[in-house]
Amino acid sequence: MRRVSTGERATVRFTLNGRPASGEAEPRLLLTDFLRDTMGAVGVHVGCEHGVCGCCTVLIDGAAARACLTFAVQVEGRAVTTVEALAPDGTLNPLQEAFRDRHALQCGFCTPGILMSFTDYLGRNPDPTEAEVRDVLSGHLCRCTGYDALVRAVLDAARAMHAKDTGSAN
Repeated sequence: MRRVSTGERATVRFTLNGRPASGEAEPRLLLTDFLRDTMGAVGVHVGCEHGVCGCCTVLIDGAAARACLTFAVQVEGRAVTTVEALAPDGTLNPLQEAFRDRHALQCGFCTPGILMSFTDYLGRNPDPTEAEVRDVLSGHLCRCTGYDALVRAVLDAARAMHAKDTGSAN
């Protein structure tokens, strides 16, 4: 790994939403700012900048991570997925559809981070309980929904994804 001095810029080469990408970053540049300002991935929201609110959640090599706690140079050679990748052709995925159907987005500021957390989580646990969904959701702050609609949306999405995977109707 090449050392980069403060004030010096490094080229960061990585995969962004399935495509090769690169950009220049100073060593202390946060991934949130790099993705938004350099790469144009404005679906990554900046909230608390302390890893508490979850608005900046992205997938790094398939695992949910807080972009505000990650330096841009740390994604060198890795795969980063943002909310923009969830509906590349404009067709909502089952999680997004459930959020729409359950009115689980309200103002939408926290929505991208929540969608990314549950994209990771449902990939690992396709049949969560309500308590498990609430546990994952506890890592996100939302001022609008009261959380119940979010929980219902995730559970609906899990059922829809399971039905699609098994070919059964629910």
